[in-house]
Amino acid sequence: MNIQELVRENIKSLKAFSSARAEFEGDADVFLDANESPYQSAHNRYPDPHQRELKSMIASSRKVSAEQIILGNGSDELIDLIVRTFCEPKEDVLRYISPSFGMYKVVADINDVRREEVALDDDFDIDVYRCLADQTTHHKLLFLCSPNNPTGNVLSKDRVLKVVAGWHGIVVIDEAYIEFADQDSILYQLSQLENVIVLQTFSKAMGGAGLRLGMGFASKEIINYLVKVKPPYNVNNHTQAIAKKILENADLTTSQIVECISERRKVTVALEGQKGVKKIYPSDTNFVLVRFQEHKELYQYLMKRGVIIRDRSSQLNCEGCLRLTIGLPKENDMLIKLINQYYEESTIHR
Repeated sequence: MNIQELVRENIKSLKAFSSARAEFEGDADVFLDANESPYQSAHNRYPDPHQRELKSMIASSRKVSAEQIILGNGSDELIDLIVRTFCEPKEDVLRYISPSFGMYKVVADINDVRREEVALDDDFDIDVYRCLADQTTHHKLLFLCSPNNPTGNVLSKDRVLKVVAGWHGIVVIDEAYIEFADQDSILYQLSQLENVIVLQTFSKAMGGAGLRLGMGFASKEIINYLVKVKPPYNVNNHTQAIAKKILENADLTTSQIVECISERRKVTVALEGQKGVKKIYPSDTNFVLVRFQEHKELYQYLMKRGVIIRDRSSQLNCEGCLRLTIGLPKENDMLIKLINQYYEESTIHR
């Protein structure tokens, strides 16, 4: 596949902004290049625009090269960079599965890019034929979220690979929840998948939602185009420093993932057989999608008692569904108690 042919013409010829600090490598004692304040504080210097140390640590943990990584202010920024790099406004097409993460639609609309939803099947898995049907030269991007939000399931890897092989443009595989799944990341096959961008994040399993740090992995050629488009200092000093500490404490992250998976199982078992529960969907994430009777009333009941969950009933084929994030054990116990309490009270008042 010729990646260059997929890139917007103006991006091919774009000369990226070159920040003062980006032009320097090595050690120095005096920095008079970037018009910063010389008065020492935690904030007076610009961050490393290439995030060299952090990328080196990520590369080691993910078994890729640093040149295959781009970091962003959350995965949201990376999604936007990808769309702006490959999609010509009003001409090109972004296709994405549905139901899925809402930012694909929002970013397409912001960038005035045509969009197409591809419905998942009855098991919330991808339909290969639907994903690949009716492609034109303007179909530049296909977004797949696996494990998927809000459904919670991983997409069948064999189907994903068939879609990757048959898609004429770039396939973006959003793995924000991959650490909670039994299935391995597609990242480990990246060297054989020249048209794939994998997105991961510090926001979920690594407990860094407040940092706003997303990771993108792709071929060096794709990364080079994305780097041309990104702002020079898009990841601040504090985010880089804290992210490095998170990576250094990988054992803590692992133990929290193990507990979260155990608590997910506990919540699922507790809700099985509950009167108001119509269906509990299999989950490979840190949440569970559940179809309830009287879901709107239950949602309000929980909210009035200080428990906030997410109503996903407006999304395709998610009628009556609430998304329950897995919290601390005591928080999950409270959630289970209140759900049981609601349906007990509801039965009494009928």
